[in-house]
Amino acid sequence: MVGKEVEQTDERGHDLGPWWAGIGTWGAVALIAVGGLAAAWVFFRLPGTPEESATGYHRAAKIVAIGLVIVGSALLGRRRARVAGVEGTTEAEGA
Repeated sequence: MVGKEVEQTDERGHDLGPWWAGIGTWGAVALIAVGGLAAAWVFFRLPGTPEESATGYHRAAKIVAIGLVIVGSALLGRRRARVAGVEGTTEAEGA
């Protein structure tokens, strides 16, 4: 009967999502800008550039791609919310 008295939660001390999950739209725009700067850094072969330039471009492209996916998802979500709001008002007016 002791087990009934103990409250069990499934909380963990860390988040299980990816590191980019909560950065938001402006964070995604910043990721795109940082990826562009990283690509320019590799292009001009500034200090810290990898020996193989394809590696640097690949890393920059990954950063830009993550930013683009987040921005696209945010824009689609905003558009869906707007369309749902417009449909809700037209149905309310028609009733």
